[in-house]
Amino acid sequence: MKKSPRSRNHALAATWLALLSTITTGEAFAQTAAPAAIDVPAKTIAVPTTVSPQLQKIIGAPLRSNWNIQPRTGEEWKPVADAGAAALVKNVPGMLERLQVKVEKTTIDGVRAYIVTPETVAPENRNRQLIHMHGGCYVLNPGEAGLPEAIFMAGFGHIKVISVDYRMPPEAVFPAALDDGITVWKAVVKTMNPKNMAIFGTSAGGALTLEMVLKAKELGLPLPGAIAPGTPMSDVTKVGDSFYTNAMLDNVLVSPDGFCDAGTKVYADGHDMKDPMLSPVYGDMTGFPPTILTSGTRDLLLSNTVRVHRKLRQAGVEATLQIYEGMSHAHYIRDDTAPESKEAFEEIAGFFDKHLGK
Repeated sequence: MKKSPRSRNHALAATWLALLSTITTGEAFAQTAAPAAIDVPAKTIAVPTTVSPQLQKIIGAPLRSNWNIQPRTGEEWKPVADAGAAALVKNVPGMLERLQVKVEKTTIDGVRAYIVTPETVAPENRNRQLIHMHGGCYVLNPGEAGLPEAIFMAGFGHIKVISVDYRMPPEAVFPAALDDGITVWKAVVKTMNPKNMAIFGTSAGGALTLEMVLKAKELGLPLPGAIAPGTPMSDVTKVGDSFYTNAMLDNVLVSPDGFCDAGTKVYADGHDMKDPMLSPVYGDMTGFPPTILTSGTRDLLLSNTVRVHRKLRQAGVEATLQIYEGMSHAHYIRDDTAPESKEAFEEIAGFFDKHLGK
């Protein structure tokens, strides 16, 4: 028996009402429900076989022994920094010999620094110079302990580097490191075309690289021709997915609440941690020079790096992101014999060559 037109209309109306009710309920649920967290079961993650034997050894190393220390003053940090520096400095002579680089201690307008010069400067780099800001969570790697990255860059890139030995707690707190970097920048641009220069650094040094450009913009200073912030501490408020996905997997920083967070708080000295001069991802990156960023798949600061890359691209800045297999935080500056380290710095050198004046 056929339904009358009126019956069909009633049935159709009922269907639409039910559908509308479902849509409305779903929309309301979407507006009010909190985002769900994903429960990840405990698992063992093997060292990747897709990387060099040198990098496999670094990736497979145990968690940093003092990752959860919490010194609360510069005075408490000093013996920790001195002990770490003594261990790192022992590696410097071998690096200098293998990469055929020499180092000269100097002072630039009152700021301690090192001139790092390769035995052979590439012809295209004769009128170029780089400024290096070392890493160490604003409290570690004083003196020659901060030089490995600068040595890698000079040796693999065949270019002259000025490495800034900026002040750290207990000698000084925020914004001392940034002030020292800007002092050196002001000095070198008096004698060299800024477009022939780049600024680079890793971790706190990566953040300082970004902060120096923000500060230079604020002060009306000329900007470098390019920059290379490696795994930058771009958000010290600890916002970012990889702070959680890579916690206890990154064998260097290990935890968002570990030693690096403690060191940064001492340096910040009560200052707002969201200030772009401490968390540069919140700064205005319009007009930034071309930028190359480096990180790894196990890096606690992978999200810090990715977020800066997206912020730069949204600002219309040319930005390249290189991510290395299996690397935790700053693994690419650990062993100069690892092919991945050579590759990372040759990528940066190539990027600089593309964008710096001659």
